[in-house]
Amino acid sequence: MPMWSPWHGCHKCSPGCLNCYVYFLDKQHQKDSNIVTKSRTNFNLPLKKTRTKEYKIPSGSVVATCFTSDFFIEEAAPWRDEAWQIIKARPDVTFLICTKRIARFMECIPPDWGAGYDNVIIAVTCENNKMASLRAPILLNIPAKKKYIFVSPILEYVDLKPYLKTGQIALVSVGGESYSNARVCDFNWVKQIYFDTLKYNVPFDFHQTGSNFLMNNKYYKIKHCDEQEQAQKGLAYLQKLSSHSK
Repeated sequence: MPMWSPWHGCHKCSPGCLNCYVYFLDKQHQKDSNIVTKSRTNFNLPLKKTRTKEYKIPSGSVVATCFTSDFFIEEAAPWRDEAWQIIKARPDVTFLICTKRIARFMECIPPDWGAGYDNVIIAVTCENNKMASLRAPILLNIPAKKKYIFVSPILEYVDLKPYLKTGQIALVSVGGESYSNARVCDFNWVKQIYFDTLKYNVPFDFHQTGSNFLMNNKYYKIKHCDEQEQAQKGLAYLQKLSSHSK
């Protein structure tokens, strides 16, 4: 999935932020993640073209947008309108915006937002039940054409059934925490959420195991480069399990 980070840096605001991967990676380069800065070279990445006049982000792509910050963070106010214009200029590309600041959504959308841009997915992260109870109801009440819930980093079994039954959630994606001091991702939590999504016919993705993975009462240390592959194996196991239970 292509990534576009029009700005970088964020402030920790909930339990899921404790071991933030952005802070971990920035620390390797003596960079202060708490300072929010506009991208010098890639702010207009979706509009950039190659020497052959083709977009660097191909048509049909789903773009992970602002995953090293938060699209709705306060400091981005001077740049956000221009970012919306860039998004609007690429209707052939889908922009996935995942936020912990969904409460700021209505004050940050462009004047012509209406019921939402066709090429924008709005997602919230709900790492535990408390955050789900705060963020998911707001997500349900905002105008957006497509809505996702990310349980990432998963810190416990999160009961999403009250939100799934509304029919508004187009995808649930679960992932564990990465890098040093990563908290455990218990496969039983993943499995429970998977079967909840099946009940309401909501698509499900297990995007990464995290670095510390618990399955069948056994702990596994997973290299970051292997987290996605191992998660896909876990997802295949769940799909096989559900097919046998029918």
